[in-house]
Amino acid sequence: MSKKRAVFGTFCAAFLQILGVFLITDLPVIRLLPVPGILWFLAVAAYFWAVFFPLPGLKAPKKLRQLARGRFLLRCFAWLALFNLLLSIACFFSPYQLWWYWLIQLFASQLLLFPVLFSGMLRAALSSVQLGIWRRALLLMFWWMPGFNFALALAAAKKIGREYLEEWDREELEQVRAESAVCATRYPILMVHGVFFRDLHYFNYWGRIPTALKRNGAAIYYGEQPSADTVADCGSILRRRILQILEETGSEKVNIIAHSKGGLDARYCISMLGMGDRVASLTTVNTPHNGCAYADVLLKKVPERVRQQIARRYNSTLAKFGEQDADFLGAINDLTVENCTAFNELAADDPRVYYQSIGSRMKNGRSAPFPVSWSYHLVKAFSNENDGLVDTASQHWGENFRMLEPAGKRGISHGDMIDLWRQNIPGFDVREFYVDLVSELKNKGF
Repeated sequence: MSKKRAVFGTFCAAFLQILGVFLITDLPVIRLLPVPGILWFLAVAAYFWAVFFPLPGLKAPKKLRQLARGRFLLRCFAWLALFNLLLSIACFFSPYQLWWYWLIQLFASQLLLFPVLFSGMLRAALSSVQLGIWRRALLLMFWWMPGFNFALALAAAKKIGREYLEEWDREELEQVRAESAVCATRYPILMVHGVFFRDLHYFNYWGRIPTALKRNGAAIYYGEQPSADTVADCGSILRRRILQILEETGSEKVNIIAHSKGGLDARYCISMLGMGDRVASLTTVNTPHNGCAYADVLLKKVPERVRQQIARRYNSTLAKFGEQDADFLGAINDLTVENCTAFNELAADDPRVYYQSIGSRMKNGRSAPFPVSWSYHLVKAFSNENDGLVDTASQHWGENFRMLEPAGKRGISHGDMIDLWRQNIPGFDVREFYVDLVSELKNKGF
């Protein structure tokens, strides 16, 4: 069923629900009119139908149904809140001495509209990725403020509506190619995370990307190296991880997709630990092959006492979460320009491995949330154009290099490349990018 038919199929039910909510929330004024008792009964039924039950006729995955429902309730709340405000003002200035109805109307309408808002926000919170924390918080704090609640609810509904259409388009695309298995590569995919993060199951470092790849036939595994450690130590852990994957799957090799420092860890594993015969391809994403300016600043400009204090706090915090061997300064030290230059001289590419790299850049400090918005200016001051952490010149490695620059003023940040903030960026679908990337590896015989 197309999006337009699905929306049209719910029109009648939505109209009845809006009518019911209108009659109930404007009860103090509507009660003055000669309305039949049966209509009040139907209005109450429609009100509870709107708040607690989904719209019928919408044939879509559960998440999309929740998105559509949340959008409907938020828009319903917004327009009725505005109408109630105008109606209350009319009652206040009425020549028929209805000023006391104004007080009743204002209180009752806001109180009865709150379940509509709460139901819409609950559905949005459970299903929407793009709505964001601030919109949720502002709506919950200012739902009672006439006029302001209208603007907030309408803005949230617009955001959800855009997400709904984007996700429906993607769902239709996935259904069309479901049998094609475009990401079913010859060798399994090993995804290697960068510094200061872990590939945890309850907060996946790669966002929505692994799910998209699995839906299209990819076999996904994770590096599981520490969040902060030297390149040599992380490379050794990757070596053990590769051997483990090969034993589990019976495969001869793996394809590695590595982000940020993970690219250096993977290169060390291949070149310095003799794993070239076990790796078919290495794709590095925003990896600082020639070093990071911020690492040099931290180690050379920040006083030793401050560096040690930061390192102790980071390492002790990670120890509480089970990572006993975190090495903050060891990880940072391996990212300096000097050490990366020395590493490049030692770690020659293995001719048996296909190397390629991906890069991106931010176009301004507004391209990403804090702290990347701040670090963008820091890196630019000491180097050049960058993705918020790594300058573009440092991201280039291997036989094939691609610089991603979508149309518009935003650009693509270091975190965007791993779907860190789960944002749908105009002109750049990160999930589809990785599907295409893995599909290319499959077509190359990897």
